Amino acid sequence: MAGTKIEISGPKSLFSNEFLCNSTSLLNSRKTRTVEVRKPVAATAALTAVQIVAKLIELDSVKVIPETPVQFTVSGQVTVEYDAMEQMKELMFNWWDSSKTTIDAQRGVFLQLVSSDIDPRTGKAKVSKEAILDWSRDLPINADKFVTHEVQFLVDGNFGVPGAILVTNKNSKELYLKSITLEGFLHFDCQSWVQPEKLHPEKRIFFTNKAYLPNETPMGLRELREKELRELRGNGEGVRVLSDRIYDYDVYNDLGNPDKGLEFARPVLGGQRRPYPRRCRTGRPSTKSDPKSESPVNETTPMYVPRDEAFGGEKKRSVDAGSWKGMMNNLFPFFKHSTESDSVNSFADINNLYKESRNHSNFPVESTADAFKFDPPNIVSRDASCCLRDDEFGRFTLAGMNPISIERLKVFPPVSKLDPSIYGPTQSALREEHLISHLDGMSVQTAIERKKLFTLDYHDAFLPFLNSINAHPDRKAYATRTIFLLTQMGTLKPIAIELSLPSTNPFKPSKQVVTPPVDATTCWQWQLAKAHVCSNDSGAHELIQHWLRTHACMEPFIIAARRHLSAMHPVLKLLHPHMRYTMDINARARELLVSAGGIIESLFSTKECSMEITSFAYKNWRFDMESLPADLIRRGVAELDPTEPHGIKLLIEDYPYANDGLLI
Repeated sequence: MAGTKIEISGPKSLFSNEFLCNSTSLLNSRKTRTVEVRKPVAATAALTAVQIVAKLIELDSVKVIPETPVQFTVSGQVTVEYDAMEQMKELMFNWWDSSKTTIDAQRGVFLQLVSSDIDPRTGKAKVSKEAILDWSRDLPINADKFVTHEVQFLVDGNFGVPGAILVTNKNSKELYLKSITLEGFLHFDCQSWVQPEKLHPEKRIFFTNKAYLPNETPMGLRELREKELRELRGNGEGVRVLSDRIYDYDVYNDLGNPDKGLEFARPVLGGQRRPYPRRCRTGRPSTKSDPKSESPVNETTPMYVPRDEAFGGEKKRSVDAGSWKGMMNNLFPFFKHSTESDSVNSFADINNLYKESRNHSNFPVESTADAFKFDPPNIVSRDASCCLRDDEFGRFTLAGMNPISIERLKVFPPVSKLDPSIYGPTQSALREEHLISHLDGMSVQTAIERKKLFTLDYHDAFLPFLNSINAHPDRKAYATRTIFLLTQMGTLKPIAIELSLPSTNPFKPSKQVVTPPVDATTCWQWQLAKAHVCSNDSGAHELIQHWLRTHACMEPFIIAARRHLSAMHPVLKLLHPHMRYTMDINARARELLVSAGGIIESLFSTKECSMEITSFAYKNWRFDMESLPADLIRRGVAELDPTEPHGIKLLIEDYPYANDGLLI
């Protein structure tokens, strides 16, 4: 039966105003639909019932021309990052292949839009045809770091709102995909490396910037959301390579190298005996000497971090430059020490190190000379002997590198929590007669009740490891307790220091108390006691507060977030800027800093016990008590007060860490 074709023109713009308002309308764009209209059949009164039925059957059997699918193009801008060296290589290949007139099907980047809607016929998400971006052939000669390329997608009229993009890299090298924008306003913030298909056959999935909780995810994206998380979790097997994006857990079994010798063996951290945060699994094979220890990094099995967690080019150059300067800073003192027999015997020797390094600048290039300069603290520049003063010692406790160990003294004498059967008596050697002359007429109990006494207590943190530390001929350490008085001026004044060693001889006291000096002899005893406190404080800062609680404790949170929170999850979007690069930093630390014979063991008094000390401290760690103001209340340096702006009152008013921290 003949028909009449009617042309229907759609809207000129790709996304209608209705879509801009509610983001739920279908995509419409520059389209033409074909509709087949059947001619009416004249009704005849003379037709019998049988004839009418026959005519209806005839009409129903007529083949109606199906509606032609409406298709239109969607314009996109794809922004990728280029490396200058790689750019030149690509240009050479382009010139070599300039005689080719057609695009090689095995090259280029292939992209597909995925709709947020489900196709009712298949029950799957709607997917557009592949768009090809031959980014290597279209490489501009003077390209900036990021270059944007145009791409056209062909989609059906009932496609719906795009919610994801599938990307396949058929080039020979990885590419950094920064972002994709459709029609100028629908954004995909990719910020990820896309590996060649020959290495990772699975298509990469990128979602729009809109955040969804799992139960709010559009039907067309739910399967992709789960698929992406399964890929990120991996199967927990095999050796990870640098191009992988797999987040899995492992214990700290890669700090030692027993194949190199017994002195380089280190215990596994993680488990009941030595609890520790988990790190990212690398899958490197075990050592020959100890199947529980992972073999060290080498050329064939480099240190693995998921590809998107690794330093980018600019960040890597900045870190490498800092490492180079740090190495040069240590190179000159090392050579000086190697050529001179005298060791550091006084504070003056340390001050001279600053002076000599600053004057040692006979280099033709200014940057090279700067690499040999130490930057002394401003206060040292003004007063080289400032570190000897008690007021600076107290100020440093509140405003120095480790302002989060100071606590209010609540029990006197202090009591250890260590096992007395192993470490001796739990009670401190501190007595009231050590403090009474420094309390401005108060008794110890009165000073405690008035919240005037504070302590820096490293007794339990270091005592279990002192025998190992002091076994080294060039090491000497005590476990320290320091008592401070909060003066009327609001400053901390040290009034007693307890130095403890493990109890090995019942007839020889293992603890001694040092108080402010009264003569020349006690003056230097007091200075040496403060030096041991500073040594404990420096070790606690770098090993416990910095490495353990800032870096190591964050890694399992990052791994868990990547394994269980989709890129669309609002919580991951909030966490991502704070998690970035942490895993790469931690991996470098395990390789160079905290490993056996690494920088920490070489320079710190804690030597090979360094990481075990952090494990010992981790036993009593509480994540929910580390933030402000909970941390301040736990340490007793603040108390609840609803009349104060932050709901707490600081017992030490001039406490920069607390004052600044509460503001954020």
